[in-house]
Amino acid sequence: MDQAMTAWPARVAEDAALARRGRHLDADVLMEVGEKAWLACIRRGQVLELRPGPFVLPAFTLALRITAEGMARFLAPAPVAGWNDLLALRRQGALRIEGDTAVFFAHLAWFKGALALLRQAAPPKPDPAPSPRGEPAFEPISGRYLRMDIEGRPHRVYVEEAGEGTPLLLLHTAGSDGRQWRDLLNDADITRRFRCIAFDMPWHGKSSPPAGWEREEYRLTTAGYTGLVMAVARALRLEKPIVMGCSIGGRIVLDLAAEHPNALRGVIGLQGSAFTGSYYDLSVLHHPRIHGGEVCGAMVSGLIGPSAPDPEKWETLWHYMQGGPGVFRGDLHFYAEEGDLRGKLARIDTARCPVALLTGEFDYSCRPEDTRATAAAIPGAKAVIMPGLGHFPMSENWPGLKPHLLPVLEEMTARR
Repeated sequence: MDQAMTAWPARVAEDAALARRGRHLDADVLMEVGEKAWLACIRRGQVLELRPGPFVLPAFTLALRITAEGMARFLAPAPVAGWNDLLALRRQGALRIEGDTAVFFAHLAWFKGALALLRQAAPPKPDPAPSPRGEPAFEPISGRYLRMDIEGRPHRVYVEEAGEGTPLLLLHTAGSDGRQWRDLLNDADITRRFRCIAFDMPWHGKSSPPAGWEREEYRLTTAGYTGLVMAVARALRLEKPIVMGCSIGGRIVLDLAAEHPNALRGVIGLQGSAFTGSYYDLSVLHHPRIHGGEVCGAMVSGLIGPSAPDPEKWETLWHYMQGGPGVFRGDLHFYAEEGDLRGKLARIDTARCPVALLTGEFDYSCRPEDTRATAAAIPGAKAVIMPGLGHFPMSENWPGLKPHLLPVLEEMTARR
C-alpha cells in the first residue's frame, strides 16, 4: 500500500480523464486505510502533496476511512462482485465518508477513478470491434408520441417499438429512458416473435413533464407507477402483454403481478427485488453544489459489470447524465423509500402471472441475495443470477443477457 500511495500523485497527473473531471476540485483529503493514514493536498484535481501519518487533529475538507480488508478487496486486480467500487465498499460498511460530503459527491467520478489507480494493473479489455461500414440505413425501430391522460392530466408519452407478435412492454431504469432497450429492439431473434414496446416515463427522455411541472416536485410512487404502466398498456390496446422492467422497472413488475395478474401474460424483473433501501444520502442527487448529470452518471458507474464493453458502458452512463433536475432522485423515492413490496409478495399467484427475476452478479444495489430472497417468497417464481453482468444488462451487455432471457420468454409465450 505504501508503494502504491507513493506513486499515486504521478499516476493521477498522467490521467487525462481525471484532469478533466477534477478541474474544479480543491480539497484536503484525509485517507485512512486500516491503521495507516495519508493527507492529500488536491488542487485542480492534482495531488500536489501527499503526507503520510500519523496525524494529531489533522485539518481536512473530507475524510475517507476504509477498512484494511475493504481496501485489499477493492484493490485486487479483478475485484469480486460487491467490492469493485467505492459505493460498493460503503454498502459493505467498509467505507465511511466524513466532513464536507458534498465535495465528495460533486467530484465522485474523480474519486472513483483516482482511487482505482491504486489498483494493480488489471488485464486490459480487448479493443472493440470496428463499427461496420456501409450505406446509411434506418434501424427497424419506429418512434412516435402517444397523447394520453395520466391521473387526469394530459401527457405526450414517447414510444418506440419494433417487431410483431406477443406484446412485450419494456420499462427503463430510474433516471434514464427507453434508449436502454436499443439492442433488444434491434434483435431479429426477439422482434420476429414479439412486438417490443419501450416508452419514456413522463419527466424522462423525450416524454416531457405535464403542464404545471414547475410548481411541483417529482416523486414516483408505487400506485402512480403501476397506474402508469397499465394506462399505457390500455392506450396501446395490448392484450395480455409480458411486462419486463429493470431496476425500478424490475421492482414494479412485482406490484403489477400482485394487482393485475389477469391482465398480463407474465412479468420479468431484471435487477428485481421487493426492497433495497438506500446506502447513501439521496439528497446529493439534487443539490445546489453538485452537478446533477455528473453525479447521476458517477453514482451508477460502479453498478456496471466489469466485462461490459466500453462503448456500451459509456452510452449507458450518458443517458444518466442527461436526466432532468431531480428526476433520478424522484425515482429513488419509490425505489429506496416508499416502494417496499415485501408485504405483497404472498399475494402473487404465479399460476396466473408467472414471475422471473434475472439479476447480474455485480449489482450491489439490487444484490443477488435480494433477488433470491424475493423469489423465495413467491411460490413458483424463478430467479437467475447472471455471471459478469451488472445493474443494466440490456444496455451494458446485451449479448450477456440474451441467453438468460430467451428461455424465459419462450416459457411465457408457451403458456395458454
